[in-house]
Amino acid sequence: ERAYGPAQFLVFMATQIGILTLFSTLLGVPFFAQCVITGMLHVISRTFPKQQVQWLIFKVPYWTLPYGLMFADVLQAQSGAAAVPHIMGILSGHFYFFHRFIWPKTGGQDWLEAPDFLVERMDPNAASKAKGKDSINKALKNRKRKGRKL
Repeated sequence: ERAYGPAQFLVFMATQIGILTLFSTLLGVPFFAQCVITGMLHVISRTFPKQQVQWLIFKVPYWTLPYGLMFADVLQAQSGAAAVPHIMGILSGHFYFFHRFIWPKTGGQDWLEAPDFLVERMDPNAASKAKGKDSINKALKNRKRKGRKL
C-alpha cells in the first residue's frame, strides 16, 4: 500500500477476493484468508525476488518464501491437501502480478491500475506525490553514470 497507494491496494484486494471466490467455489474451500496472505506474499516476493529474507533460522531468497510456507504447512498437516490454499493464493497473486507489471512491459494494457476517481477519493495528495516521483525519475535518467556496470 505504501508504494502504490490505498486505491491500488483496494484494486489488488478486490482482484484477489474476486479470483479466490471463484477458486473457492470451484474447489470447495470455505475460507480463503490464508490464500489472500499467500497471494500478497507472492506479489511482494516477485517484486523483490533476489532479496534475502530470514525464514525460521534460514536465509532464503524472497521468491522461495511462499513455496517454503506451503511446504511447511504440508509437512505439519501430513497431507497434500494443505497445499491447496497456498496454490490458490500463488495463482491469484500471479494473475495480479502478471497483468499489473509484466503484461504492460510487453505492450499490453494495464487494466488493473486504479481508476483516477478512486485515487482522488482515497489519496487526495497523490498528484503531488506523482509529480515528485516523476521529477526524481527524470533526474535519475538524466544523470551521467560513471564507472562500470555491476
